[in-house]
Amino acid sequence: MKPIMLQGHERSITQIKFNREGDLLFSASKDPKPNVWYSINGERLGSYDGHSGTVWCIDVKWDSSLFISGSADQTMRIWDVETGTSNTTLEMKTSVRGVSFSYSGTMIAYTTDKMMGHNSELNIIDVREPNNVDSTPIMKTQVTPTYTKALSVLWGPLDEYVVTGHEDGSIIKWDMRTGKEIQVGQEHSKQIKDMQLSHDGMMLITASKDTTARLWDISNLEAMKMYKTDRPVNSAAISPLVDTYPHVVMGGGQEAMDVTTTSSRIGKFDARFFHLVFEEEFARVKGHFGPINSICFHPNGRGYASGGEDGYVRVHVFDDAYYQFKFDF
Repeated sequence: MKPIMLQGHERSITQIKFNREGDLLFSASKDPKPNVWYSINGERLGSYDGHSGTVWCIDVKWDSSLFISGSADQTMRIWDVETGTSNTTLEMKTSVRGVSFSYSGTMIAYTTDKMMGHNSELNIIDVREPNNVDSTPIMKTQVTPTYTKALSVLWGPLDEYVVTGHEDGSIIKWDMRTGKEIQVGQEHSKQIKDMQLSHDGMMLITASKDTTARLWDISNLEAMKMYKTDRPVNSAAISPLVDTYPHVVMGGGQEAMDVTTTSSRIGKFDARFFHLVFEEEFARVKGHFGPINSICFHPNGRGYASGGEDGYVRVHVFDDAYYQFKFDF
């Protein structure tokens, strides 16, 4: 399984994301320029130039027309995917930590940092007119000090609620109309680094610094499965082919501050594959020279991409052996 190496960032990757069809791969890093690539051959289509700080979070609309990015420069930008121009720049009081398009693509949910005397917030805005977005949220909820700050956000089915992942390891479901908390799930003991939905939107996987990833039923926030490792987990994803290949891929590694004194072999920077149901690891893929910060399956389930602290994005297409492997039970 020889990967395609995407080299276009000067600093560590913060998040990567495929569009719905999987022909485009978007990447963000601690340098201020998100990039977009052809996933089939690794050709860089262009960069989105406008931020002046770390880009923490990105998302792309279902029809690949709009792209959003949240940054440490206290702005959230809405971009035209095709032209690379910034349609709207929304000024915030603190850094933007998580962004997510609703399933319909008409709303954006985003979370902000707790800093400089401002609380962490969860906001939802209407983006049906991307060139004339009203920055006044249609729903606004103060997350802190009642809870710890929200680091990531996702939409639930039919855009009825949003789910946030927090610094203390909790996940919270919020009613998008009232801004009231619906449910709280508390299984992780340390901060949640990443949350991703299953292909059908019925399950949710969380990756945490407590060295585990957990599978949740999104309807009632019931923790169904736990995937245990021996290192912090920065990102985890569920295979879109979950009916035939019920697999989970996870990426992480030791803390970035310790990487310079550690070889890649000891640092355990490989992607790890687990069986969704049996919670057992069956494969590892090496390659990165630092922790994997973001990982995601290709929408067709026939490959995956990972972005690391080393600034590289690696796109893998599975060999035939992946499909021939059968789990004994």
